[in-house]
Amino acid sequence: MKLALPPAIRIEGGMNSDGRKGPRWWPLIAIWAIGFAAIGYAVATNDGDSGYRQALVMKTIGIGMACFVLSILWLAAFSRIRAKVRLLALGAVALVGVLFVSTVRYGGVSGDLVPIFTWKWSKAAAMEVSASAGEAGIVEGEFPQFLGPSRNAHVDGVSLQRNWEEFPPERLWRQPIGEAWSGFAIVGDRAVTQEQEGSQEVVTCLNLTTGETLWKERNDARYDNPLGGVGPRATPTIDGERVYTVGATGFVACRDLASGELVFSFNLLEDNDANLPEWGVAGSPLVFGDLLILSAGGRDGNSLVAYDKRTGDRVWSGGSDRAHWSSPVVQTIGGVDQILIFNKGGVAAHDSADGQILWEFPWKRSPNLPRVSIPVRLTGDRFAISSGYGAGAAMFEVSKVDGVYEAIENWITLHLKAKFNNFVSKDGYLYGLDDGMMTCIDAETGRRTWKKGRYGHGQLLLGDDWLLVMTESGEAILMDPNPEEPTILGSFQALEGKSWNPPALVGPYLLVRNHLEAACYRLPVSE
Repeated sequence: MKLALPPAIRIEGGMNSDGRKGPRWWPLIAIWAIGFAAIGYAVATNDGDSGYRQALVMKTIGIGMACFVLSILWLAAFSRIRAKVRLLALGAVALVGVLFVSTVRYGGVSGDLVPIFTWKWSKAAAMEVSASAGEAGIVEGEFPQFLGPSRNAHVDGVSLQRNWEEFPPERLWRQPIGEAWSGFAIVGDRAVTQEQEGSQEVVTCLNLTTGETLWKERNDARYDNPLGGVGPRATPTIDGERVYTVGATGFVACRDLASGELVFSFNLLEDNDANLPEWGVAGSPLVFGDLLILSAGGRDGNSLVAYDKRTGDRVWSGGSDRAHWSSPVVQTIGGVDQILIFNKGGVAAHDSADGQILWEFPWKRSPNLPRVSIPVRLTGDRFAISSGYGAGAAMFEVSKVDGVYEAIENWITLHLKAKFNNFVSKDGYLYGLDDGMMTCIDAETGRRTWKKGRYGHGQLLLGDDWLLVMTESGEAILMDPNPEEPTILGSFQALEGKSWNPPALVGPYLLVRNHLEAACYRLPVSE
């Protein structure tokens, strides 16, 4: 007996009982078959080392959207489904779209470019203060700038308990905060960060152990990018009784640390004939001696610029390379204080006395994609750099021959791809997030010793015998920096939501934040 498919599911679209042709299903099947085949091909050809996850995510999203649009076109014009049924189906799709838009908020993307959505009625955590907050007395130590005292994510002299199950961290306070990717700069009991409130960028000073707002100062500026998010990117720098900030659109301010009163201000981009970077100005200010040094990325010798930190008057400028999102750092090489900056074209070293370029190390891998991490010093005059999006890392050595500096590459590897985070060096090994996975590589050879644990695009701090990982999901993980194998010593959920901001640690006090909330934890320390 010959079986016949019901008219509703006939692939070839035969005749209905009333003489009309039935639905044409094969185009829909072909659309999604080709789509799934394209995704499978993208997955199969994606190289986890030389490629990057973001490309795979974007390809998958693009293919899915194309299949959806083609399916709607098929339904509306080529399906041969009854008009009434088509209208009902299209109406249902439109209704789902309206419900989605009215109930869900777009929250940017993850570090792998996966869209993030939250319910519109969800709110940031309310202010919470523990009973023991404010009992710190005099806070010893400081974290006065981006990545700490030496701008290398090292925190010396803090001995943490390595068993957090027996000695759990204590939350002192948690509170909502405006959007930004800035970190905290801490001196004494004052912790300064930047945030966005509506159309204004805000410099905020909090009490470290209580979370109390000591002062807030504002300027009219707003940066908003659908992928990169809202608000300032740079971390403040505290020097003596002053704090220096750079906003996402280039507004530079020097303020009194005690009161927030403005001492001087100017626009970095306008002052140096520079364009606004695609993801906003992110280079944190560097104070060296009497100089305030900033990465402007301007033309005609205005790439790196120095101002008098007391008055804001220009002192020198040098280089013409386009600025990316790395911050300047001081290194002494051959007895000369040099300012290193990782730009679009590579690393440039400027004489701190007059700004002239002493040497350059070109970095041409993925030339149009971000350079974010700060060059890391190894032994002697050797340095390591890394960038994400499939670029990798390199180690080079600087020498001076017949009065001329040169930077010679020693190795290059694809085993460390720091996207928008920094990596650290300890005892001849580099530890960092390789496109979101924790890895360790031999600094002498560039060879990987291990790679394990997907923590997303978070941030790191390194102590004498510990490595603290702030994951993209807001979890704080304490690790043993061991080149043989990764060992997790403890963990806790420090923040909720996407967490890209760098953490700060002064004594036992860990200060963390993201684009929604900030919190302070007292970590257990050894006697």
